[in-house]
Amino acid sequence: MADLVYPPVIVAVKAFWKYLGLKFDFEGEENIPREGGAILAINHVGYLDFALVGTAALPANRYVRFMAKKEIFDNKLAGPLMRGMHHICVDRSNGSASFVAALRALRGGEIIGIFPEGTISVSFEIKELKSGAVRLAMGAGVPVIPTVIWGSQRIWTKKVKRNLRRKNVPITVAFGAPLYFDKQTDVEAGEKLLRETMIAALHKIQERYPDSHDGQRWAPVRLGGTAPAPLN
Repeated sequence: MADLVYPPVIVAVKAFWKYLGLKFDFEGEENIPREGGAILAINHVGYLDFALVGTAALPANRYVRFMAKKEIFDNKLAGPLMRGMHHICVDRSNGSASFVAALRALRGGEIIGIFPEGTISVSFEIKELKSGAVRLAMGAGVPVIPTVIWGSQRIWTKKVKRNLRRKNVPITVAFGAPLYFDKQTDVEAGEKLLRETMIAALHKIQERYPDSHDGQRWAPVRLGGTAPAPLN
């Protein structure tokens, strides 16, 4: 498919990152296939996660098509951009249409980005996952790349006033080794494996994160932060 909108958006996004003075640590880019379909299953801690993960995937010369809620596509400014970049609209009242669209894209060799928690985790821990990523992988015969992001919640997240000042915030995105689920996979077992893999990866990058989590609103209780305790 023709990508006339994605390249100029990337230029604008990179300029925005430069304005913010973000310090990037992108890991595991070699785990993104250079051709063929794949799913990035991503934890969700902030509103900029999709753009940051998309940026992290650029060294692999792949554009990520994100599954995003219908409300974004309905926005007069964001909607045309989302459609122009061939992202996939998720209407929660009609989930089957978005599933079919994602399946078609995967079979066509696209990289699909999914936030399997369904929404931003206000505790910044990984919540229970929905089954879409595993079911799509089974249906399309493509790998799932466990992907974790950390630091974006410091810029703009749920229930916290956004802070777009230049702060040199460290941002880590790590792409893990691919997981494969065939049509005989038990979906619940697949979800459990994916979640456990993502949790382990998140803990690993948190341990190496250059700034202290202690007493910070953007950090989970487990690390001495003051974010709300997880509900699950």
